[in-house]
Amino acid sequence: MRQLTITALVGCATWIGLSSWAVAAEDKKADNIRVVLIDGQNNHDWRSTTPFLKKELEETSRFTVDVSTAPLNKNDKKPAPEGSIAFPPDLNKYDVVLSNYNGDPWPEEFRKALESSLKDGKIALVIVHAANNSFTNWAEYNLMIGMGWRDNKFGDRLILDADGKEKRVPKGEGPGAGHGAGHAFQITVRDADHPVTKGMPHEWMHAKDELYHGMRGPAEHVHLLATAFSDKAKGGTGEHEPMIWTLDYGKGRVFHTPMGHDVEAMRCIGFIATLQRGAEWAATGKVTLPLPKDFPTAEKTSAIPAK
Repeated sequence: MRQLTITALVGCATWIGLSSWAVAAEDKKADNIRVVLIDGQNNHDWRSTTPFLKKELEETSRFTVDVSTAPLNKNDKKPAPEGSIAFPPDLNKYDVVLSNYNGDPWPEEFRKALESSLKDGKIALVIVHAANNSFTNWAEYNLMIGMGWRDNKFGDRLILDADGKEKRVPKGEGPGAGHGAGHAFQITVRDADHPVTKGMPHEWMHAKDELYHGMRGPAEHVHLLATAFSDKAKGGTGEHEPMIWTLDYGKGRVFHTPMGHDVEAMRCIGFIATLQRGAEWAATGKVTLPLPKDFPTAEKTSAIPAK
């Protein structure tokens, strides 16, 4: 009888220990920033970049990421990836919308939900690369992203002059959006005190990527964190172009980077760190994630190995 009692006690203690661990794990997960990543259409390879973005966010243990795949383009003959949640997602379940989407308009009800949730500060928005190409005719989206892939008649352009001062170029003047040949290029931090860029070298090399130039839009409430010189020898403008910025949309925070053309570009440790820190800042208004020790330098790129 005594032996049975001891066994039972041990079993009970083990169960309690496992239960406590499970509760602690659930509590930790509950504290994570909840991200919904939207893909399904893009003029870039979203089938490879979406898993990469999800992995790099979740490996910080700061985020949980669901993928919501919108209806595929009618010309896309490949099946939709498995494991996606229904589209459109319920924004009440998330802290951040990360767009890896460039395609057909989203349903009006979902657009309105994003507008109101972001404006009320209930959700944040993160824009990566070609996501700023989308929805030219959605006026509120243009306000959300600040600037995007638009022609020179669409809106204003922001650049920095040789002294590092912002210069606003009116619509109709100068180039519209474009990019030259893909190449590695140097990022210049313009606000070293912002939580996203704090601690970064003043200049650091980004891996081979498309350097967007001539982006246009309302450009309201835009806060430039970093730029890149668009070299004419590479098909650029000869100007310092916006490369990382934030903006406010009502009470909501937006983080926007036109970097990230493909997985090769995304493997840059500078890109990964700015994405992770940018998403955390957009959700919380602060950054706890440290910069990695192997962050790029002014002379040398740094990337995680290809698999």
